Amino acid sequence: MKLFSLENNVAVVIGAGGHICSALARGFAESGAKVAVCDLRLEKAVAVAESINSVYPNSADAFEVDASSKDSLLTLLNGVQASLGPIDIALNGAGTNSPKPFLEISTEDWNSIFQTQLIATMLGCQVFGEHMLNKGSGSIINISSASADPGLSKAFAYSAAKAGIRNLTQNLGREWGKSGVRVNAIRPGFFPTEWNRKNFITPERESAILGHTPMGRFGEPDELIGAAVFLASSASNFVTGSELIVDGGFSAMTI
Repeated sequence: MKLFSLENNVAVVIGAGGHICSALARGFAESGAKVAVCDLRLEKAVAVAESINSVYPNSADAFEVDASSKDSLLTLLNGVQASLGPIDIALNGAGTNSPKPFLEISTEDWNSIFQTQLIATMLGCQVFGEHMLNKGSGSIINISSASADPGLSKAFAYSAAKAGIRNLTQNLGREWGKSGVRVNAIRPGFFPTEWNRKNFITPERESAILGHTPMGRFGEPDELIGAAVFLASSASNFVTGSELIVDGGFSAMTI
């Protein structure tokens, strides 16, 4: 299990107030890391950090961040270093979605999704990547999606942004391959939030998704922890530029 230990590591999880990344923040703490729980909604980050500390005392601290602002990310970088120490792991998990029909999407709608998804991930890679390059080691984990390729219906801007995140991950894996800094992505299948269920998943759509998923069910956020810990730990020392699929077989399915 030493391969998967994150002891003496500091992990920054952006978007950790949310459905999936809150579970990943807890998973990092379970594996021994000190975790910076970061979210635009500070109250959400505080609640997650308190929940983690109730089980793993003094292992989490909450931070407010606007992931679409480089200045905010730089402030976060300095704050985490002062509180927890140099950063070994950065998970870029911020993002929003929209179910608007294509012909109704405005430029503002499109840009908003790209700002919280692709641009926020790019800025996170810049800020934490530079920090890791300077210290000669680190693991960056981005969040791709089953919609990255091929695109997901009713999620036009989201799908395009996730395809960009996938490409950026591959490109940085190449760029930093000899630097000691690894860049990978997790590609989740369907892990619906309450918002997803309300705005995206009609009974017909649920039937189509589950009919295309060999395991015949949705994923639970805890089922992404193993992938995240693997990519964060020394178990994946020779893994970079990759996309780790966790989707119940969705991407392996045709007819």
